Amino acid sequence: MGGKKRMLSLLFITTLSIGSLQVYSWGFFAHKRINRLSVFTLPAGMIEVYKTHIEYLTENAVAPDKRRYGPSGSAEAPRHYIDIDHFGESPFDSMPRFWKDAVHKYTEDTLQVYGIVPWHIARVTEWLSEAFRDEDLDKVLRLSADLGHYISDAHVPLHTTENYNGKMTNQRGIHGFWESRLPELYSDDYDFFVGKAIYIEDPLAQAWEIVEASFAALDSVLLFEAALNAEFDQDKKYSFEQRGQQTVKVYSQEYSKEYHKRLDGQVERRLRSSIHFVGSYWYTAWVNAGKPDLKRLSDKELSKEARKSLKEEEDMWRTGKIKGREHE
Repeated sequence: MGGKKRMLSLLFITTLSIGSLQVYSWGFFAHKRINRLSVFTLPAGMIEVYKTHIEYLTENAVAPDKRRYGPSGSAEAPRHYIDIDHFGESPFDSMPRFWKDAVHKYTEDTLQVYGIVPWHIARVTEWLSEAFRDEDLDKVLRLSADLGHYISDAHVPLHTTENYNGKMTNQRGIHGFWESRLPELYSDDYDFFVGKAIYIEDPLAQAWEIVEASFAALDSVLLFEAALNAEFDQDKKYSFEQRGQQTVKVYSQEYSKEYHKRLDGQVERRLRSSIHFVGSYWYTAWVNAGKPDLKRLSDKELSKEARKSLKEEEDMWRTGKIKGREHE
């Protein structure tokens, strides 16, 4: 299973096919909203520079997904998930928390196949601290955007399982249903006031707690949809909606509403937690860097290279030069 293919997100108005079913991806909607709202959890001393560059942080919330289609794609993919259920019936008891111990027990090749998201969150947090100490605006913003993405991915229950798109349980398409269709329909009614960012004493331990909470929610994600599917009139399960110039097949609003009701606020809770912890990890990296005066960064501008790279990538996605792939 080396080089496992996963479709994590698309950008802009691009749609993702799942058989004949198409949905907007998590990346277009939730990742961007999470990074944007996380800015407002930050304290004085940080929020000024983050608000100045909030558009960069918003648009680049999906940069790690874009890298999936570049030369580093095979290395990038496992940073977004961990198939923890591959490691036995009690995986959190058997999986060592520290990278070296996990490599010793399972080998690095195995971990790269089944995902490394908790370790990568801790690693990027350290890199962000270094960028703060170096007063490198490009790196601070790029790593902040990346870190927000990985933390958000770790909050998705279907990013913690080999059955991430339901193919093992005849629920193909559930990935996009949970993380895309439901937020698209209902997030305007969610309460995103999550309070202020907090200092995280142990970023790696906290990343594991996030993953464990996501995995604990997985049974509900799968079982509730399976039960609903068995009860629901199949002629009413899907509908068609106009998206730009395309007519796409989506889970119907009636089916989505009932699934969302049975989940009892689960999607909202995971989104709220994502926002709070993205801000908290940014804050933690800054504190660990010695709380450098970010006013000096506020006076800087992004390099021409950073601005050019962002524009080129956006143009490629808008013109379809980078294509989406189907979920497996």
